[in-house]
Amino acid sequence: MYPIDFFWRAAQRFPQRTAVVCGDRETTFYDLAREVFERAAALTELEPDLGVPVAVGAANSYDHLVTILAVLAAGKIWVPLNPRNGDPELRRAIEFISPRLVLGDEAMLARIAPFAPAYRLLDEVRGKAPPHTRVAMGPHPSTAVPLSATQAIKFTGGSTGAPKGVMQPYRAWNTNIVTQMHEFKFGPEDRYLVAAPLTHGTSTYMLPVLGSGGALVFPADPKPSSLLDAAERDHVSVVFAPPTLIMALADEQRRSLRNLSALRYLVYGGAPMRPEQIRDTQAVFGPVLCTSYGQTEAPQIITYMSPHEMTGGNVVSVGRPSLFTQVAILSPDGVSLPVGEEGEIAVRGDLVMSGYFKAEDETRKTLVDGWLRTGDAGVFDERGYLFLRDRIRDVIITGGFNVYPSDVEVVVAEHPAVANCSVVGIPDEKWGEAVHVAIEVREGMSVDESELIALVKRELGSVKAPKQVHIFDALPHSTVGKVLKPAVRNEILRRRIAK
Repeated sequence: MYPIDFFWRAAQRFPQRTAVVCGDRETTFYDLAREVFERAAALTELEPDLGVPVAVGAANSYDHLVTILAVLAAGKIWVPLNPRNGDPELRRAIEFISPRLVLGDEAMLARIAPFAPAYRLLDEVRGKAPPHTRVAMGPHPSTAVPLSATQAIKFTGGSTGAPKGVMQPYRAWNTNIVTQMHEFKFGPEDRYLVAAPLTHGTSTYMLPVLGSGGALVFPADPKPSSLLDAAERDHVSVVFAPPTLIMALADEQRRSLRNLSALRYLVYGGAPMRPEQIRDTQAVFGPVLCTSYGQTEAPQIITYMSPHEMTGGNVVSVGRPSLFTQVAILSPDGVSLPVGEEGEIAVRGDLVMSGYFKAEDETRKTLVDGWLRTGDAGVFDERGYLFLRDRIRDVIITGGFNVYPSDVEVVVAEHPAVANCSVVGIPDEKWGEAVHVAIEVREGMSVDESELIALVKRELGSVKAPKQVHIFDALPHSTVGKVLKPAVRNEILRRRIAK
């Protein structure tokens, strides 16, 4: 069984059910399968070899979806190119991977044509229409490709460092698909709103939903109002988004109430969500908020927290290990730690990547004795719930004490004037590192630095209290909504030098 086979099987079982909704246009599984078949056949004609990289860069669209599925169906390696990335970053990715083909929309063509000579527009890649009896079977058998082979290469940089190409094997995709089907109990009535870029975590829901006979809903544009309009009109049951987008959706829903009675899961991921944000979202949308913890190196669903579990102290957890995946807390020397002790989160199982592309040293550092060392700090409670702390490299060592930024951020965020915050360590002659906090202030409000410092000191003690508070107009974010701590740290250092 290959990842694309989940789609072919759904096309056999539900040929006349709706597979994709784009505004007023609805496409059945049969018609989607026919288009995927045609494009996959065209890709095979252009590039007969299996297991070669094909890069795809485009905004979210029906054509983008068809192309991704066709790349999988043709037995190629999908390399997503995020349109939100800068031109130099796109160039580095293409030159590093050296894809046989680069496919994209016209906007991407204008940006990368000078360094992507094999570029073709998405809708230019078309083959002959297949016989009716062949549509649900795919363009060719994939048995020549082992499940350990690479299905996709996705770039990740985490919170620091240069991006790395994560090789996700077929087995990891299969594991994610089956695990999502199991945890979310997807079925033919489900409709998934494509709210965030297909180049990232959003795409991990693509085959689980389609494979269950459900439909993908493409909104008119990514504005919160358009997303909620589509969710109401098309009876969306599942949404995945980063916390920043979820909070924007909550604000829009408060401004203009939509009927979202079909919504079963509002999944946040990609970054932590603070307790007060979780409670605010639940107040707006009801008991539908849930989360999963994952990395590009172990896509999407290492652990899962369902909506009915997200109450009380569980709101600061990311749930329990998912199907087929083993999770442990390890000491620096690789010893498994007991319940209640903090250490590095490690993951083992078929969900885990095969390694980093052209980076054997990095692979050896990350895959150790069969475990993926995630670089995240965490702790299990006695019920098996996992609680994240921080990236291990982000831990601030001040005066010999370890301070986890997230602990401080939770307290700072409780202040009514703080819209967003990020805690970083800054070199300090006395302390080694000093705790600094950068904040965004809510419109029309103000905050006193000493008041914030006193708040943290009262809640967490003087060791964890920030030595200085910095006000930002807007904290720097990645293209997927994560606060970029290195950029925050660099700006604080720049301000210090400028004084």
